Amino acid sequence: MKSVLPAALALTVAILSACNADRPADSAVPAASQAPAGGDSAANPTPPVKAPAPAPAPDTTVPPPGSGLAHFDGYGDMRFGMTEAEARAAWGGKLQGEPGEGCHYLNPAWEKAPSYFAFMIDGGKFVRYDVGNDEEVAPGGGRRGMTEAQIDAAYPGRVAKSPHKYVDGGKYLRVKADDGGDGVLVFETDAAGKVSEWHAGLAPQVDWIEGCS
Repeated sequence: MKSVLPAALALTVAILSACNADRPADSAVPAASQAPAGGDSAANPTPPVKAPAPAPAPDTTVPPPGSGLAHFDGYGDMRFGMTEAEARAAWGGKLQGEPGEGCHYLNPAWEKAPSYFAFMIDGGKFVRYDVGNDEEVAPGGGRRGMTEAQIDAAYPGRVAKSPHKYVDGGKYLRVKADDGGDGVLVFETDAAGKVSEWHAGLAPQVDWIEGCS
């Protein structure tokens, strides 16, 4: 009688081999469990940086303080002796103040206070401008905050001095135009001898102590 063991064993080995061929390798990692490329940065991307908003364009219709437009005969395109309408047109920007024939002031829209910067109109004409800020430079180089000695040095031999009416120790430093014109510059100093404000204009208005009086 022949033995059937070798044939049965061969059949068993063949079946086991076929089963092992259909199973995935234990070391294989399912695709779903693999980390995405780029790690956390891909899962949580950094938001793009926004460019800052452009700054608004400056208003070029109104010259700012310190623009070097102060002159013995006027300010910028405004000239002493112009009518109020001519002066407003020469300024080119908004001026606060109602038109009139009597003495009054016109104030630029950007001014901080009436004494900061103003144009005097008298008899319907532009006759003077007043400055109470630190930025604006007077014709010849004077400015608010300078000492009396510095004004003397800026206008050598041209400064006429008189006591201040309201400030003990203060003075009025009067300077005539050096080109023979009618313009006059007046600096007011405080008790410490420093310029507190100044104005330029035509006589007699340039010598008025209290603005329009």
